[in-house]
Amino acid sequence: MEKEEFSLKLYLDPGHGGTDPGAQGNGLNEKDVTLNIALKIRDILTNSYESVDIKMSRTTDVSKSLSERTTEANSWGADYYLAIHINAASGSAQGYEDYIYSSLSDSSTTAKYQSTIHEEVIKLNQLKDRGRKKANFHVLRESTMPAFLSENGFIDNSHDAALMKQSSWRQDVAQGHANGIAIAFNLKRKTNNPPEPPEPSNPVTGTLYKVIAGSFQSRENADERVAFLEANGIDAFVKPTTIAGKNWYRVQAGANSNRENAEKRLAEVKAAGITDAFLVAENGVTTLESADRNSIMGPTQLSAGQMNSFVKGINPDAMELGSLYQTLGEYYGIRGDITFAQAMHETNYLRFTGVVQPEQNNFAGIGATGGATRGASFATPKDGVLAHLQHLYAYASTEPLPDQYPLVDPRFQLVERGSAPNWTDLNGKWAVSGETYGQSVLDLYERMVDSSN
Repeated sequence: MEKEEFSLKLYLDPGHGGTDPGAQGNGLNEKDVTLNIALKIRDILTNSYESVDIKMSRTTDVSKSLSERTTEANSWGADYYLAIHINAASGSAQGYEDYIYSSLSDSSTTAKYQSTIHEEVIKLNQLKDRGRKKANFHVLRESTMPAFLSENGFIDNSHDAALMKQSSWRQDVAQGHANGIAIAFNLKRKTNNPPEPPEPSNPVTGTLYKVIAGSFQSRENADERVAFLEANGIDAFVKPTTIAGKNWYRVQAGANSNRENAEKRLAEVKAAGITDAFLVAENGVTTLESADRNSIMGPTQLSAGQMNSFVKGINPDAMELGSLYQTLGEYYGIRGDITFAQAMHETNYLRFTGVVQPEQNNFAGIGATGGATRGASFATPKDGVLAHLQHLYAYASTEPLPDQYPLVDPRFQLVERGSAPNWTDLNGKWAVSGETYGQSVLDLYERMVDSSN
């Protein structure tokens, strides 16, 4: 049977559950973290790849013995057993490690799968690499198919536990596992999700319509809603707000000065199962004509579709980054559309004709000083956009960096905070020898605006 016709039957086993909390520490239970990560793995694989059949040992907080799990996997005829766990030790140990059965050789198929998945997880999980290991664990020994067990950090270690509490980290861990599975089994990506058509130009209304996909008094519940939306392909972030004197955590899934486009986004959110989503209209928002385009901080005016349409008119093969710059720009309060223009300036419209290469996901040229110095590399396009916006945030603001997303900009601490609130203030800073750098970015942005009208 040809590889592309292969249908993977994956048994996905989040460790512990029900009356068995697993390891505990720093206010966390292993059973909760493993279930959250496993559900994200399931959603990523089923939403993104063809011919994947997944059976989970549990999808809720229920008790299930080890023998029940392996018996179920064996009876179902699974092709692969993936167990998700969290470690614990003395509180000082930290990092990631994974296991296969102790009697297997390093040249076995199971060991090859382990090597592939290990490499992909380590790229994204921000944890110390404790290596690939072997053990006589029940699920590795009693399963009749290749089996893999990952220990994703130490719950009683303050560093690792702080990461576990972040929805974005759990999403990255899940993505790493999913990437490894996809590579190991040569899974084929789904092609039935065509890019969205460019949105029409935003009218000048002075009103910004924000898509709110839930309001919560618990930050953890808000993070869970963000994770659910992202698993369904909808970018979102948490924005704290005060309502009637109480602190709330709003989940925002988009914003647009065109009400029709905002309503389309709202419909997407509701179609994903968030029936209580709604629009909030904020009046007095700076419009395209009156916006201070030289300010790095401010609302994004162009839509994701307009950004993508602009670059594809120059480079038809360009990846679509508009949604990331729009959504994450809104989160940091930075002009995502002008930041997108800066990325086009730095990468020659995503053609990467300079020292930085596409696989680096470095859209801002962070750390690239010419010659053989290629600069920073980021695991995913999202991380690359995050680093870009965080680097600008360091220049434009003296406020603490918002904490929903991890700090991925390796040069954030090297920036003199607040030293460049305007794009033209980046002259001689972002591009050391350039005295018109900011003006070049703004000129390119003007071309984007003109192409959208």
